[in-house]
Amino acid sequence: MARVFFINLGCAKNLVDSELMLGLIKGDGYEITDDPSDAEIAIVNTCAFIRPATEESIDTILELARYKQEGRLSRLIVAACFVQRYGRKLIREMPEVDGWLGTGQIYRVLELMKPTEGSSPVMFMDRPLFLADHRYPRAQTTPFYTAYLKIAEGCSHSCSYCIIPALRGTYRSRTVESLLIEARAMVERGVIELNLVAQDTTSYGHDLNPPRTLEDLLEALVGIEGMKWLRILYAHPSHITEGLLDLIDTEEVLCPYLDVPIQHVNRDILRAMGRPIGPEESIYRLVERIRSRSRRIALRTTLLVGFPGETEEQFRELCEFVREVQFDRLGVFPFRPEKGTRAARLKGAIPQRAVQRRVRELMEIQADISRGRNQRLIGNTLPVLVEGLCEETDLLLSGRDATMAPDVDGRILINEGLGMVGEIVAVQITEAHAYDLVGRIVRRD
Repeated sequence: MARVFFINLGCAKNLVDSELMLGLIKGDGYEITDDPSDAEIAIVNTCAFIRPATEESIDTILELARYKQEGRLSRLIVAACFVQRYGRKLIREMPEVDGWLGTGQIYRVLELMKPTEGSSPVMFMDRPLFLADHRYPRAQTTPFYTAYLKIAEGCSHSCSYCIIPALRGTYRSRTVESLLIEARAMVERGVIELNLVAQDTTSYGHDLNPPRTLEDLLEALVGIEGMKWLRILYAHPSHITEGLLDLIDTEEVLCPYLDVPIQHVNRDILRAMGRPIGPEESIYRLVERIRSRSRRIALRTTLLVGFPGETEEQFRELCEFVREVQFDRLGVFPFRPEKGTRAARLKGAIPQRAVQRRVRELMEIQADISRGRNQRLIGNTLPVLVEGLCEETDLLLSGRDATMAPDVDGRILINEGLGMVGEIVAVQITEAHAYDLVGRIVRRD
C-alpha cells in the first residue's frame, strides 16, 4: 500500500479529527510516514480560525505541493476548516491539490486516496452535520498516557468575532454511552489523563433527547477504573453551574482546574462581542464562586484585546481586573477582523501598534502574577505526571501537575530523582519562575 504523510494544524479538537482520519487510513492498510519525501500521498488537516492560521495552512499546502514536482508524492489532500471557509474557489486557486474535504466530510478521506480517472480535483463539502462516535477508529497521536475526548462538535453561540459556527455547524453532543465506551477503551490501552474538549464543554447535552448535562457525563466518567486525571477544557463562563463546581470539589479524579475563556470584563465590550452576562452575575462573581470551594481550583482564561471601540479606559479596567483576580494561567490574543464575522464590520478599529502594546502589557502583568503564585508553591509537594526529558537538556525531566493542561500551560522541571514516562510521582517544589516550576522527586507511587 501507498505511504501517507499526515500533518495536523490547529487546536486539540482538530487533533481528534486527525486521529479519526488516521484511524481510517491505517485500518485500510496504508503505511504512515513522517517524511513527506518518502510519501505517495500527503494529507493536511487545516485550521482557518484566524488569519495567521489560514496563512499557516496555505504555506503548509504549498510546501507539500513542491514534493509533487520534486519527489514521489502523487496526491495531495486538504481537509477541514480551511476548506469549509473558502469553498470551491480553492479548486481554481490551488490546482496543486487533488482532493478537498470540508469539516463535515472528513470521514470520506479514503475516497480521495484512490487514483481516479482524469485529473480534476474532487471536493466533498456540505453543511457540517457529521458527528463521530466510538464506532470510528482513532489512531492516538498523543503520548500513550494522555488523550483528548471530544464530547461535542460545532457551536451555537453567536460571538461577533468568531467564525467557528460557520466552519463547524451548530452544537451537536455525543451520547454519554458512546463517550463512556470510548473513554474506557482509552484507559484500557494505558491512558491515565483524559482531557474533555468541545467548542464549549459546559453546553454538553442540552441538545440531546432527553437532555443531559456535563455533570451527567462527568459522573459516568469518574467511575472508570485506572483513570487518574479528568480535565475539563473550554468551559463557557455563562454555564459554570454549582453542580459542576460541587463535582470538581468532591471527585478527586477531576482535575482542580477550569479553563474559562472570559475574553473581557467590560460589559459594553462583552455586549459588542456577543457575550453578555446577566445583571445578577458578573465575572467577579463567577471567580468568587469558583474560588470559594474548599478545593483550590486553578483558573485559566483567555482575553481578547483591541476589540473595535475598546477605549484606553476599558483596557485599564481589564488590567485592573487581571491584577485583582490573579488568574493561575492567562492567554492574551489581539483582535483581528475576520471576514464573515459581525465584528469585522464594526467601526472604531484600534491601530495594530496600540493592540500589540496592550497584549504586551497584559502579559507582563500576568508574568508578575504567575511568578508570585508559583513562588508560594516552594516547599510544597505535588503529584506530577512525568512526560520525559526536558526539550532543552537531557539532564532534566519534564512533567505537569493536575493544574497544567498539556501544550498550553507551564511545566515542572525535575532536577533530582528518577521517574518513568507516564508515571505520576511526588515532587517537592524547590524553585519557581514565571511559568515553570523546578523540583525533586521525593516519592514514587
